[in-house]
Amino acid sequence: MTATRPPAVAGLFYADDPAALDQQIDALMNNVEPASGQDDEPPRALVVPHAGYPYSGPVAARAYARIAPFRGQYERVLLLGPSHRVPFRGMALSSADAFTTPLGDVPLDKAESHALLDYAGVEEIDAAHSMEHSLEVQLPFLQRLLCDFQLIPLSVGDVSVQQVAAVIERYWGDPATLVVISTDLSHFFTLRQAEERDQRTRRAIEQRDYKAIGDEQACGRYPLRGLLKVLDDHDAGIETLAMGTSADTTGDASRVVGYGSWLVQ
Repeated sequence: MTATRPPAVAGLFYADDPAALDQQIDALMNNVEPASGQDDEPPRALVVPHAGYPYSGPVAARAYARIAPFRGQYERVLLLGPSHRVPFRGMALSSADAFTTPLGDVPLDKAESHALLDYAGVEEIDAAHSMEHSLEVQLPFLQRLLCDFQLIPLSVGDVSVQQVAAVIERYWGDPATLVVISTDLSHFFTLRQAEERDQRTRRAIEQRDYKAIGDEQACGRYPLRGLLKVLDDHDAGIETLAMGTSADTTGDASRVVGYGSWLVQ
């Protein structure tokens, strides 16, 4: 019997009707201006936000548009995001066989998940996935933009940068694996304060300086730091694609959440 992890935030963060969800994603993607140049190589990694689609969807779409030309190349997605509801140390895999969204099932790569259990800090914790939105909101984008792929979902708790980097490093030379880091930026500052903090985060990311990512700069700071360490180890660059805040949607500048998207090629 196949065990599936059902959607927890469909109808809240994104549409729960399949046709409406298709339209929601298509509208976001259709609003992305074409990249100035032709990408010759498929992206290795994306950094994308994970708020409700009306808020962070336009920023996330800027990143997802860059994988669309290579939709047939990716066979696996390594998806890492913060655990908002369940505190734990390390990185949590799921025992499920598939994650479900209104667009259908996304099969998990069970062989690779089993192999990752040998890595320091990795264990199976279903509770860390059951209500977590940071991974789930990425799945409809991936379902719409990629062909058949398998998922390795890692909900990330308090963990060392070296442990996260070791997991990402396992797939770094594999062109069939896309790494996706799910993170929002500053939380609940005024718009001016948020933009100042988020610009510091942007500079740290562009400089691949994981030590400059403070605890108040990104909820997904642990997976983000791990990615930046891998980039620094490989002398790889990263491109800022978009920045924004919740005020872009709500108009409320008193208490905002920051968003950004980045591309590694």
